[in-house]
Amino acid sequence: MKNWYVINTKPKKEYQVERLFTEGGIEIYNPKYQIEDRIKPFFPGYEFIYFDYPAQYRLVKYTRGVKRVVGVKEVPVSIPDGIIQAIKSREVNGLIEIEKYGEKPEIGDEIEVVEGPLKGLRGVFQKELTAKERVLILLNYVTYQGQLIIEKEKLKKVI
Repeated sequence: MKNWYVINTKPKKEYQVERLFTEGGIEIYNPKYQIEDRIKPFFPGYEFIYFDYPAQYRLVKYTRGVKRVVGVKEVPVSIPDGIIQAIKSREVNGLIEIEKYGEKPEIGDEIEVVEGPLKGLRGVFQKELTAKERVLILLNYVTYQGQLIIEKEKLKKVI
């Protein structure tokens, strides 16, 4: 069954990997943003790929430029379509728009998520995230989802 997964690419190989999968007919999503007239990956070294696990796993895992498929204990963790759509909804002309709703917040400003799976969540702005911090959040999310899968499997065995 096809699902979205996260792959880790070799350093600076995001565009090569994206091209190879696109040419091979496998859907891949590499979110990008623009900073100082340069277009960069939003999650450097990581991309989302839509494939059939386990049928296409080896093809994905051993594609030139791919370091690994992100998961827990050699099992890739699927990403819900809603997460991919939420990221894509931030795009304008194919690029993630960071300052989508008006002015850039200042430290201490109250903010609210206005769309996507976290809609309605409120908080206080502390700082703008670096590319590495965005990757850490992504990986923490995948790890959390993987732990939920493991716990569900344990419960099935007990019941």
